[in-house]
Amino acid sequence: MAQNAATTDFIAEFTAQLTTTNAVESTEALVLGVQSTDEGPALVAPGLDETAVAALQDQLETLGVKGKADEVTRVAGAATQFEAKLVVLTGLGSTESPAQGSPTLDNSTPGNISAEALRRAAGAATAKMSGITDITVALPAESAAHLTAVAEGSVLGTYSFAGYKTTDESDDDVENLFLTFVTSIADADELVRRAAVVARATFVTRDLVNTAPSHLFPGTFAEEIDALVANSKVTATIYDEEALAEGGFGGLLGVGQGSANPPRLVKLDYTPDNAKGHISLVGKGITFDSGGISLKPAGSMETMKMDMAGAATVGAVVHAVAELGLNVQVTGWLAMAENMPSATSIKPSDIITMRGGKTVEVMNTDAEGRLVLADALIAATEEEPDVVIDIATLTGAAMVALGVRTTGLMGREDVRKELSNAASTTGEIIVELPIPEEARGGFDSNVADMKNTGERFGGMQGAAAFLRDFVGETPWAHLDIAGPAFNESSPRGYTGKHATGVMVRTLIEFVSNRESK
Repeated sequence: MAQNAATTDFIAEFTAQLTTTNAVESTEALVLGVQSTDEGPALVAPGLDETAVAALQDQLETLGVKGKADEVTRVAGAATQFEAKLVVLTGLGSTESPAQGSPTLDNSTPGNISAEALRRAAGAATAKMSGITDITVALPAESAAHLTAVAEGSVLGTYSFAGYKTTDESDDDVENLFLTFVTSIADADELVRRAAVVARATFVTRDLVNTAPSHLFPGTFAEEIDALVANSKVTATIYDEEALAEGGFGGLLGVGQGSANPPRLVKLDYTPDNAKGHISLVGKGITFDSGGISLKPAGSMETMKMDMAGAATVGAVVHAVAELGLNVQVTGWLAMAENMPSATSIKPSDIITMRGGKTVEVMNTDAEGRLVLADALIAATEEEPDVVIDIATLTGAAMVALGVRTTGLMGREDVRKELSNAASTTGEIIVELPIPEEARGGFDSNVADMKNTGERFGGMQGAAAFLRDFVGETPWAHLDIAGPAFNESSPRGYTGKHATGVMVRTLIEFVSNRESK
């Protein structure tokens, strides 16, 4: 990640500088695309010197370049032909099918290259260029969608999280990264500026999710979000444990009562003049999830610092919307708690009273995310927004059903369609799922209005059915990011290991689309 000294404790400053040009000039590294075709690898370098392109094309087979997605090859010998010290060849995938996770192929670039294939190729290239500060990206970018994809992917691929190592890794740090994109389209600079804002929001989410729970707990998380928006048009209100008690937030208080670190609720308000509608975003912010009294197995706790990814996403998105100046009112609700076992923890069979008065019998303290979300959903709907979207690493069932790269989307059909359309633009993978009516019946309790657990099977839709009880008639959708929020496997494209920032781009796109309605 292009960063320098942190402006706050856990969110590093974004220092990449993005510009555009209509011709390749002298550069430290030049990124070119290679496509896999039936006839072999094909160099894709529109607008570049044809003689130089042809000479490099002749070398592809010798270099072993195939053009597969995520394939990156550095070529020093050919660089002088392109006024670059280094040429970096990045795979665009096959002409027959898009790169994994890509939207449908289109015809606006050579060989039917999708925007997501370009985003992934750009990110794969910059991810392999640590320490290089001057990069020119000459991938096909002659439409707004493709320039946006190339710019986003290029920046996202540079992300790194230094963490807490005491060794000197300064050689890998890039304090000022200059990225130049070759394009001739109008409004290129504005598109690249927007891409930088979106990438920064993704980095904010990644930084927060990657931060250790010893350092990021509800109190410090709330302070971090407050610092993030301090100099923006976003107003932050932090509800501490006393304010939560006064407001009747029984879900947050119940989940957090077993921890030495009390819960918080952060409300973010972005209210431009003459706003075109009002969107509320609600995020789950469990800074560490031990399971509580219903303790998780040890191995299942190892990644549970990421259980606050939903709240981190909401904070980053609201800040980005304000930075972009979108003319839509957006309210963020970040429900923060630490779920720990102790003498003061909630217990199976305890009854808690949620905001609004509904009672819940707690059958499993490891089904805590829905409790904090329910409180925040009630608070959000009390303001009567046009739509409410919640996002959470909510259920293991989501990973069983969809794997670890796909977001589950449930809720009202028209809101689902809007989110799916936004995701098709950003290249993020969403699957729409119904909420079967019978799923709600599993939450019936003999002693309270509801239980916090339902039937064993269909747990993802069941959790959504529980949440639906707290939104009333407000148009609503639920995003379960339990799988794609944290990448435990190898890096791919613009996605590195660990925190991914999934759905940041899609939610910003959703708000942007609402503005243009």
